[in-house]
Amino acid sequence: MKSMKIFIVFIPLVIFCSCNSSKSHGVKNAYQYIPDNQELYDTIVYLDSVFFYAYNTCDVNLSMYSNFYADDLEFYHDMGGFSNSKTETVESTKKNVCGKVTRELVKGSIEVYPIKNFGAVEMGLHRFKNNTQDEGTPSEPGKFVIIWQLENNEWKISRVVSLH
Repeated sequence: MKSMKIFIVFIPLVIFCSCNSSKSHGVKNAYQYIPDNQELYDTIVYLDSVFFYAYNTCDVNLSMYSNFYADDLEFYHDMGGFSNSKTETVESTKKNVCGKVTRELVKGSIEVYPIKNFGAVEMGLHRFKNNTQDEGTPSEPGKFVIIWQLENNEWKISRVVSLH
């Protein structure tokens, strides 16, 4: 009888451990992104690189950086909160980023999807290197979503979600 009780306790424990064990080894995601529209994808990836070049270098008075944002910008940041002011967002970048932080895109992480009669949504992963820390200090990737609006043949960033 005692061995039966041990068996009843032992079997669920083995099953529980084996289930948790498979999770800890990590199963690779079989999903591979393929752009719906290669031309749109290439355009948004290019715009992302130019925008974040301006961000990383804090171009003269942040003018190029600022010009990427739509006037009705909404910026959602998991740590910084919500802003619906283009001016506030640019000033915050000037104060908290310039000379202090560099954004690095996680290679191959960008996905781009068209939004009919509006523009596109870009999603991906990036890291932010704190330039005041020692070289090689690890930085975990964070997720981002950028809503791009095409208006009068000009692409503008209208919404941003940044998660770290």
